[in-house]
Amino acid sequence: MPVDPRHLDLGSLALFVGQAAAARVQADLDAAGLTGLRFAHGYLFQHLIEEEPTVGELAERMRLTQQAVSKTVAELEGLGYLERVADARDGRIRRVRLTRRGEEADAAARRFRAGLDDLARARLGDDRVEVTRAVLIDLLDALGGTEPIRLRRVRPPR
Repeated sequence: MPVDPRHLDLGSLALFVGQAAAARVQADLDAAGLTGLRFAHGYLFQHLIEEEPTVGELAERMRLTQQAVSKTVAELEGLGYLERVADARDGRIRRVRLTRRGEEADAAARRFRAGLDDLARARLGDDRVEVTRAVLIDLLDALGGTEPIRLRRVRPPR
């Protein structure tokens, strides 16, 4: 039996819009030659924008096992998006950072997401987009989701 999206709750609608947006960004990244990336990789990337943590620090922040984070880091290393480098003060410590390709992927994803905002503005108009944005931010705040975003500590879904 078909489902009318107008009958969905707000959480489901927001989730499905987010999934559709993520799929569009993923397709754009692939088309740009930035292949092999998955939506889940963004949860790790967010920790590398301003810092160069260790795998252990990443695991702690993401509340995942070191083994899981190490596996993802190795995968992204193999794809050329990340590298492990010696700590400047203690060469025994290995830090994780974005490579130039990783920085390009991050910048491209930001451009593609901005393009989705442009699409929304073209379809809905500036006023409706701003009202929608304000409503979503208010709901996010009411549900306790704004602080992890501010701190770049958004956890992967379980």
